[in-house]
Amino acid sequence: MQYLYHKESGKDNITLKDSDYKYIIRVRRHKKNEIISLRNLEDNILYSYEITDITKREALLTLKESRYLEVKAKRELHIGWCIIEPKNIEKVLPILNEIGVSSISFIYCKRSQQSFKVDLKRLKRILLNSSQQSGRSNLMRLEILSSLEEFLKLYPKANLLNFSDNSIISREIESIVVGCEGGFTQDEVALFNSKDIVGLDTAMVLKSESAICVVASNILI
Repeated sequence: MQYLYHKESGKDNITLKDSDYKYIIRVRRHKKNEIISLRNLEDNILYSYEITDITKREALLTLKESRYLEVKAKRELHIGWCIIEPKNIEKVLPILNEIGVSSISFIYCKRSQQSFKVDLKRLKRILLNSSQQSGRSNLMRLEILSSLEEFLKLYPKANLLNFSDNSIISREIESIVVGCEGGFTQDEVALFNSKDIVGLDTAMVLKSESAICVVASNILI
């Protein structure tokens, strides 16, 4: 763990309770007078707190030092992800967070199962845990959109990942759409100019989860 997320990070004194207390004191086994790091994921500041008192249910922290330390990818990448089964999204989300994806728009594309429901609160908890482990200092932004048409109204300069000789390697891509199982319909592909459609240099057919990780890695790392 690189730090503990706590929304009150920055205050002179913080009391850890419930799950935060159990994790720091019971799981991590931190003791009185030890220093731990906290972030609020809003100001890019790493706060150092001393554990000044421990009871059976609470731990009192006192602020000792704060320093600006931004930890993120060197570039911004926004991904439009046509919705797949939520449990598969949850498996891949920590990987995308560690790679440094800045934001994801979950889109109900034509071939997305309309019965799939994305729980943004649950995904935020996953992102918080991932950020604490990787050291990332800002929280990935998430949203849900009803269609690819709605997405393009908001992000008209986005690229589309599809079968194309235009390699993503040679492009400066800031926003890209990745399809669900079955890919895109002809009507959806027609929403994009041919110059904005890019592809991967592989003969393999990739699952949506694999494709999105490859795309993020190629653009950000």
